[in-house]
Amino acid sequence: MKTSRIAAAGAVSGIAVLALSAPAFAHVSVQPEGTAAKGGYAVVDFKVPNERDNASTTKLEVSFPTDHPLASVMPQPVPGWKAEVTKAKPAKPLESHGKQITEVVTKVTWTADGKGVEPGYFQKFPVSIGALPEDADQLVFKAIQTYSNKEVVRWIEVPQEGQEEPETPAPVLELAAAEDDAHGASDSSDAKADDTEAAARNTAADASSSDSGSGDGSDTTARVLGIVGIVVGAAGVGYGVLAGRRRDSGATA
Repeated sequence: MKTSRIAAAGAVSGIAVLALSAPAFAHVSVQPEGTAAKGGYAVVDFKVPNERDNASTTKLEVSFPTDHPLASVMPQPVPGWKAEVTKAKPAKPLESHGKQITEVVTKVTWTADGKGVEPGYFQKFPVSIGALPEDADQLVFKAIQTYSNKEVVRWIEVPQEGQEEPETPAPVLELAAAEDDAHGASDSSDAKADDTEAAARNTAADASSSDSGSGDGSDTTARVLGIVGIVVGAAGVGYGVLAGRRRDSGATA
């Protein structure tokens, strides 16, 4: 009996823990495909799980941050869903690629054309966004999930650092450090290229100097040999003339 009571108590506790932890595992979230770096562009996925056993998710509304408006927001087509983009004038002037931005996306609404996200499934909604702010560590997107039975769940509570996660937390996108390492690598590569070029110039100069010295030596040797040749040739001619005279003198005698 005692063992049965302990087992029963353990089972109840386990169910209670699962019930309390369920919202933490099944809520609308946002994650980047790759890295969401400050000052750059990224593709992010809004992941929507279905938390109900008797209804499907048929609508998702995602509000974009107004304190850090994004100049570019482009949802990717999702089969079975229609995307509607809502725009408004930004509170502060924005520029993108040298152009003034007069409208920014404030909300994207996806509505199911068919059954939507059925029980036991989830759906991802990809969106290309940018340029990401350079003066923020995260972006908060508030989302509203609507079910086929007209139930509405508002994922709008902003998580606070050092506090427990709220029951219906808003999707939060964490931003990575700006990708300026590439510039550093480029500078390093340029420096190495300059060093290599300088070394190549020095090597070429040494080779040129060596070739110049060898040329001077070759010219000197050629001149010496030329002079020796002339002397030898002159001596040969003189010897020939002298020999001829001796033959002529012998014949006369």
